[in-house]
Amino acid sequence: MKQLNRKTALEAGMKLKDRPVRILQFGEGNFLRAFMDWMVDDMNHQGLYDGNVALVQPLPQGTIGLMKDQDYLYTLLLRGIQKGEVIVQKKIIPVIDRAVNPYEDFKDYLAEAENPDLRIIVSNTTEAGIALAEEDRPDDEPPQSFPGKLLLLLKKRYEIFEGSPDKGFLFFPCELIDRNGDTLKSILLTLASSWFPQEPGFSSWISKANVFFNTLVDRIVSGYPRDEAEELWDEAGYRDNLIDTGEIFHFLVIEGPVEYEKEFPLLQAGFNVKWCDNMTPYRTRKVRILNGAHTMTVLAAWLYGLETVQNCMDDIIVSEYIRKGLFEEIIPTLDLPAEELEEYGAAILERFSNPYIKHFLLSISLNSVSKFKTRVLPSLLEYIERKKELPELLSFSLAALVFFYKGRRSNKNDTTLEAKRSVDDKEYSIKDSPEVLDFFSSLWEGKSAETMKEAEQIMSSVLSKEAYWDLDLSSLVGLNEKTSTFLMRMVNEGVPAVMKELVNE
Repeated sequence: MKQLNRKTALEAGMKLKDRPVRILQFGEGNFLRAFMDWMVDDMNHQGLYDGNVALVQPLPQGTIGLMKDQDYLYTLLLRGIQKGEVIVQKKIIPVIDRAVNPYEDFKDYLAEAENPDLRIIVSNTTEAGIALAEEDRPDDEPPQSFPGKLLLLLKKRYEIFEGSPDKGFLFFPCELIDRNGDTLKSILLTLASSWFPQEPGFSSWISKANVFFNTLVDRIVSGYPRDEAEELWDEAGYRDNLIDTGEIFHFLVIEGPVEYEKEFPLLQAGFNVKWCDNMTPYRTRKVRILNGAHTMTVLAAWLYGLETVQNCMDDIIVSEYIRKGLFEEIIPTLDLPAEELEEYGAAILERFSNPYIKHFLLSISLNSVSKFKTRVLPSLLEYIERKKELPELLSFSLAALVFFYKGRRSNKNDTTLEAKRSVDDKEYSIKDSPEVLDFFSSLWEGKSAETMKEAEQIMSSVLSKEAYWDLDLSSLVGLNEKTSTFLMRMVNEGVPAVMKELVNE
């Protein structure tokens, strides 16, 4: 079978156009190829933009070798449900012009700074990528950190164009950290003052000639479809080792001056993009609705006997639990327009129902204590503040977390707790920080929570753990009693029975 490359694409009737490289992209992974590169391709196709992408591999190991073998072409397959309709979109994406590995070709990497057409820098180097690395040095080739590599590229740009104010960049970092653009700029300025203290003009150029946008990206990208790759090859008539798959839904929030839309016309192209002065409400919306719905559900649903998010949506009890939790307890605590919140909530339910994406509950359960603090607890507290009563489902989800963490260590060196769900005696591993695992292992030792007294002892210990919640939750009137009742009932009656009663109230 032929491999996907320029020759194969041309033989299939695809028109390939050489365009100037206007975008430098740090990260060759699945997400950016299914998100930003997809947008660039569509803007090119619409005639709204005329630019291609050069890739930088941010880590020593990566996929640019595979990409070069395919002339940087890959198939993107987007599948999902929109307004009740199953939608499938498939196309070859031709926007990547070239790629460089700075660990092997550092001079070629720095040479990208000499391109006068270069205007935009995009990155997705994981949440840990935008960080200050104390071990980096200005004479490293390359520095290990993303900011370190980027700073040397900016220094080269500054020197080549003699500090010209019109040769700065527009930065669109896509890492999932709060205020990613501000954070990246701050680290670059810290490094610049440390590495090049004799050149204050360079730091000034970074600040004045470059624009750092804070962004929030939202699309589930499942990546290479290993289980169905050969079937997709047969259907397409070519072999593609870089097939990328994701959902139809996408959303991009950009905090910054909207006048730069004319240089990067995402809105004009019709994408689901929001330019704004303050992205905080949208970040809160995503964390509390999308991530919060996951976290309030996955542990209870696992204990109920389910395996995937799709299973949850197919089950009449658990799907109603999610719906009620979203629309009756989470959304009422948010301040964006009600219509916008409800539309987003409906889209979330459709995304959870996507038959093409398999999200395993145990995978999502990783580090659930810290996830509950950031994703669910703010909704629970705000609900109490606004309604002057405890939310039923969010309180239950907290009790379900404690029940889920009923595990034991096989030996002191274990990095997990081993547990067994009561509905079918299936064994599972609980993964969290060592401190959290130690706490719950000791908490449950010799206890069953079959009596209210014992359940209250367990819940009181958890609720009063200020290190987890940044406050003493046991001080909230009625929360210990409510969550203890839920815990005792789950132990004695079973999770399915308790959840059924909750959603039918």
